[in-house]
This record gives sequence, C-alpha cells and structure tokens, in this order.
Amino acid sequence: MEIKTTALLADYDHVRKLAMQSLFQSLDKFSEGTVIVDRDARVVWINKDYAARFGFDDPEAVIGLDCESVIPNTLMRDVVKGGEPILLDILETNRDPIVVTRLPIKDDNGETIGAVGFVLFNELKGLSPLFSQYARLRAELISTRHSLAQVRRAKYSFSNLIGTSAASLEVKRQARRAARLASPVLLLGETGTGKELLAHAIHGASGRADRPLVTVNVAAIPDTLLELEFFGAEAGAYTGADRKGRIGKFELAQGGTLFLDEIGDMPLALQGKLLRVLQEQEFEPLGSNRIVRTDVRIIAATSADLPALVAQGRFRADLYYRINVLTIRVPPLRERLADVEAMAWAILDKLSVESGAVHLELDRDALAVLCAYSWPGNVRELRNTLERAVLLSENERIDARSLARFIGDGRGNRTDDETRRIPADPQDAQIGASPDRHGVQQYEDAMRDFERRFLIDALRTAGGHVAKAAEQIGMARATLYRRIVALGIDV
Repeated sequence: MEIKTTALLADYDHVRKLAMQSLFQSLDKFSEGTVIVDRDARVVWINKDYAARFGFDDPEAVIGLDCESVIPNTLMRDVVKGGEPILLDILETNRDPIVVTRLPIKDDNGETIGAVGFVLFNELKGLSPLFSQYARLRAELISTRHSLAQVRRAKYSFSNLIGTSAASLEVKRQARRAARLASPVLLLGETGTGKELLAHAIHGASGRADRPLVTVNVAAIPDTLLELEFFGAEAGAYTGADRKGRIGKFELAQGGTLFLDEIGDMPLALQGKLLRVLQEQEFEPLGSNRIVRTDVRIIAATSADLPALVAQGRFRADLYYRINVLTIRVPPLRERLADVEAMAWAILDKLSVESGAVHLELDRDALAVLCAYSWPGNVRELRNTLERAVLLSENERIDARSLARFIGDGRGNRTDDETRRIPADPQDAQIGASPDRHGVQQYEDAMRDFERRFLIDALRTAGGHVAKAAEQIGMARATLYRRIVALGIDV
C-alpha cells in the first residue's frame, strides 16, 4: 500500500510539472508578449513580439538588462521582491495600454528566484467596457489635476503691483530680493494693503513657481479645525472623520509655498506645533504614526503688532524669531497717495471688463477727491468705492459728485445728501431702512440693519482688525467672519 501511494504521489508530481509546463507553453503561444526575469529583475528571456513592441528588433539584445530599461512602468521587480503575483494589471505603454499578469518563480525551498509576465491581449475585447471606464476616469483625473495646478499657482505677479512712489518701489525691491532667497518672509501691514498679492508675486518669481501656492487664512478658520487644516488626518482619526482621510495644507504645498495669512491670530497651542514643523521639517497627520517630510517655504502676513503680542504672551517669541527673517512692511495707502491715480485707472479698467460696461472715465475733480482721501480701508476700500461708483453711474464719466456719497469731499466731509442717507444713530437707521409697502420696516430688516451698523462700528473702533473687534464685543472670531460675509461688510 505504501509503495502504491508513493507511486501515485510521484505520478501526481509528474502531472503537476507537466501541467505547469503546458500552462506556460499555452500562455506563451496565445500571448502577444512574454518576459522572464531573474532574482535581480534582469531580463532572462523575452519573446520576439514583446521585444519589438518596445523597439528592440533582436530579443537577444535585451538579455541581462534591467527590466525597467526594456519595459517602462513594469512592476516585475515588485513581484520579485515581494514574491506575490499581480494577476491582472494595466500597463501603460507608448501605444495603447495593455492587460498583463505577473507571477513569481520559486525554487524548491519556496524562495523567489525570478518572475514571469504575460500580455493578455486576447482578453482586451472582453475587457473593453473596463478599458472605456478606465480611459474616462484617467482623462478626468488629468483634467482635475490640471485644474488644481492652475488654482494653486500664483494669480498675481510683480506687474500687478501698481505704483511708482518711493514707498511702493522699495516694497517691490525687497519683494524681488525675497523671491530669490529661500528664507521665510513676514509681510506686515494694515488690512487691505495688498499683502496677499505680494505673497503671490514673491512665489511666482521664485524657484518654486512651478510648485503649489497654498493659502491658509488663519483668522477665518475656527481654532479647533486649524490643526486639521495644517496637518491633515488619517482615516478614522476622529469621530466624523473622512473615511479616506484628509490631506493637510503642508502636504498640499509640498515643494512650493505655504502662505499663512493673519498669522497673528494663530492659537498658542498650534504655534508650538508649527514651530516644530518649521524646525524639524516633518510632521505627523492626526491619528497617524506616519512621518511626513516637508519641503515648504513659509510666507506669513499679519495686520497685528507681533512684538506687542509677544510682550503680552499671546504670540510665541521663538516662532516670531523663526518667521521674522525677511520682513517687508507694506505701507498703507495714505503713505503712498501718489499711487492712487494709477491704481484707480487700473481698477476702473478691470471693473469695466468684469461688469461688461462701457469704458468709464474719471474726471479731474474725481481724481482730486480720490487723492485727497486718507483711505483707512486702503486698496480694498479704493476698489470698493470705484466698484460702487461704476454700478451707480448713469453716464460714462465719474465725477466728484459720484464719489461724494462714499467718501465725501475726500477729507471726510460728506455732502448734505450723504449725511441724510447714512444716519448717525442706529435707531434712525431702523426707521428709514427697508420699509414694507405700508411704509413700516419689517422686524428682520431692522435687526439686520442694526447688526450691520453695530459690527461696522466695532470694526472701525478696532482699526479694521477682525480678531480684536471680536474680542471687544465678546464674539468668536469665526462667528464674526461669518456675519461679516453674510451682511456684506467690507473689511
């Protein structure tokens, strides 16, 4: 009985070997491509058709070459190293993509000594729906990546920095110098002076211009979400987390620039984590033990007085010294009134194109009013004023009278009509605004008008600084930002 069993086992082993040989011969016969590599992923054998597909007339010429130098994008080396098969895969070639299968070759001890790959061209017809879907998804992916690349590129260049005053020329000189260096940049200036535009210009002129420019408005994101925004999270890192995880801004900006707007509003707890990333150039996403190496240049901006915040213990001194390497002070518009005329014409041309209106002109008296005004809201207020004038203009010329309803005579003195239009007391505003058809203002409208006036006064008292205004009126910064957007308040 033992002799019979031994004979059967030997026969089974013989049959198995014959089956494997037959399988290989069948696959080689019906496949339009076969390749065998050794334990170092060097080509041992390749059939004539497969060699010709990659530009080799003589199959013998590729023997001993690394598989990647013969078949670009191949994963044969992965099969050899891992010892696991890749039963069905799509291989990109310089012609059409092909379906391949890859199998490890093992010795009697189970060690991987090579791998064999087959091209399953005969399966293409049956897989045509899969290929159609694959081609569509691939095209959508390429399109999405292209769109994201465009979104994350610099939108402005130094040509968008309008102004020939001494102050403006000095800012441009410093910014161009910063673009040539790799150190962190700190932009200081009041709200609306154009710090973001300057950050875009610096990135666009730097050696990282072809890499992403990612912006984080620190003041506009709730404190509890800032760490997630910066570093991302692994799948299931917290209750309600995205099943696929989330990529943080540091990872999105890899190789490029991370612009941190209003960095003075960053919570102390996060300041320490940011400092560590800047020093160690690595971080861990939330809920992960994965170390992510980062190569990101930091451009930070703030309208706050950082040295004062450091003295008050509200901003870390070590972080301040870390980002305060190349400092550029962006002067307020009142310190470069000589640039107002050029800015006004540039803004007006852009507004005319955006609104589809005829090209509008500024009278000399209107220019005089613009150049005499102190512009507490800086360039943002200048654009807002001209935009309102364009929308309300009934002819092709904007004169001083058209601007008086917004900025008075340029010295803060409003016309009689404007004085009547904007009441000094919020209660007066409730009486005159948004009446219904019976001449009585609705409760919701009155409350909205009161809230808008209240927030405008708070922002004015805080010098346009949102975080400071929020603290003074006892409101969360993120909530104040939402109400500013909802009420259409310019800051």
